[in-house]
Amino acid sequence: MHKREFLRLGAAAGLSLGLPGAAHAQARPGVLRVAMTAGDIPLTTGQPNQGAEGIRFMGITLYDGLTRWDLSRSDRAAAIVPGLAESWTVDPQDKRVWTFRLRPGVRFHDGSAFTADAVVWNLDKLLNKAAPQFDLPQATQGSLYTGGIARWRKIDASTVEITTKVVDAVLPYSLASVFMSSPARWEEMGRDWNKVAQKPSGTGPWRLESVRARERAELVRNPDHWDTARIPQSERLVLIPMPDVNSRVAALLSGQVDFVEAPPPDAIPRLRQSKMQIVTNVYPHIWPYMLSFEEGSPFLDVRVRRAANMAIDRAGLVSLLGGLAAPAKGMVDPGHPWFGKPALDLGYDPDRARALLAEAGFGRDKPVKARIIISPAGSGQMQPLPMNEFIKENLQDVGIAVEFEVMDWETLRSRRRLGAAAPENKGRHGINNSFAYWDPDIGLIGPASRFMKDSGFNWGDYYNPKAEELAKAAKQEFDPVAQNALLGRLHEVVVEDAMWIFVVHDLNPRALAPNVRGFVQAQSWLQDLTPVVVA
Repeated sequence: MHKREFLRLGAAAGLSLGLPGAAHAQARPGVLRVAMTAGDIPLTTGQPNQGAEGIRFMGITLYDGLTRWDLSRSDRAAAIVPGLAESWTVDPQDKRVWTFRLRPGVRFHDGSAFTADAVVWNLDKLLNKAAPQFDLPQATQGSLYTGGIARWRKIDASTVEITTKVVDAVLPYSLASVFMSSPARWEEMGRDWNKVAQKPSGTGPWRLESVRARERAELVRNPDHWDTARIPQSERLVLIPMPDVNSRVAALLSGQVDFVEAPPPDAIPRLRQSKMQIVTNVYPHIWPYMLSFEEGSPFLDVRVRRAANMAIDRAGLVSLLGGLAAPAKGMVDPGHPWFGKPALDLGYDPDRARALLAEAGFGRDKPVKARIIISPAGSGQMQPLPMNEFIKENLQDVGIAVEFEVMDWETLRSRRRLGAAAPENKGRHGINNSFAYWDPDIGLIGPASRFMKDSGFNWGDYYNPKAEELAKAAKQEFDPVAQNALLGRLHEVVVEDAMWIFVVHDLNPRALAPNVRGFVQAQSWLQDLTPVVVA
């Protein structure tokens, strides 16, 4: 089959699919119904699973962190602002020590007070295996954001001190995804997190009313949220897992949902014809292949890595995606302050790719053989199956034979956290895991360094001494302008080194019913649904 046809498979037929529950096709006033790409309801206890989509729909809805993202604007990249902590300072004598002053008067959904004791309790929940409230599922999800924390303590009822393992200028970014659950609710539910999951209590703008695994979660407005500007405009938010892309489109067209994540490109004309709103925006996201640097991996050779990048017809892939993506020139987009000035162009050049492979000892009769882990759907995975087939054909054209191992999104994420050296990943040379670069740790420092190995961002154990040096320097730089300059230089190194196979940046498309109002698509992996109403 010609690669230009991959995204057209069954799209038209999918739009006519009928879904159960047609009698409920019209939403009640004040109800916003969202079709997620996730295959299940994210964990509700505090630290959601299902990737960033879980944080988007079950993190910043039910919960708050000490810091948060300002998602109120579409014309600039989202920034970190105070959350449950109204301010913070760094000890000038020991820059590992942070002091957070907590916002007064905040209460959990169950009515109990949010205090320094609650912060300590929540950090124990994630980091202290001896604590009665320690919860391994939450600790696993939270490890992406808590890995740099060494110690924490209460100073007084409204002040908490957090000490990092190393000087960590990006801690406020991480804390935006460390969510505060109610200790009182945990006690009330018999100290059983499974029971808490059915009746969780955070401080966020929504409260969970009911949840049914793999079916739906219903959230209701929290009229007492501490930030009056973020009290939801809708009375109720209904979240529906719908990993099949055609089912999401059919549900929107039939009036069974109001808001759809990641509509397929070929459905866009039909959706627009039906007066649906198509919303896109630049945001910090890359769709890559993380590469293994373990013994036996063909990607240990930089010539093979560069050839793989130069084999990909990104413009053709963007065309297939209906213009809902942008060609990647590296880890971050060219307009980002961390892009720098890479000297190497990894753009489409199949002849150069073949020459590089020949230098490395490969050719038509001796192709590079690589096994890559992919998923059929998932948070930020765009249209993974047709995209992977397109890229497989590109790679084959220059002499790289790829075999895909397909697994569901959560299983893939677990395999990513284990790292390429884990026995489960033996013989796998790459993993197709969409990646956000919303903060320096996730976007560049973690993937490009070994000193942050515990973060899980460096799946393949990549190492370059220059990258390591720049990553450490950026981690310790508190001046934002100087930090951005260091990150730009780090990005230059990882592009020159072809650290991963960089494919496209997602434009984060969503489809909204004609009567949905108030949605502001932030330049962020997260989005705020509190201003949204169904007219």
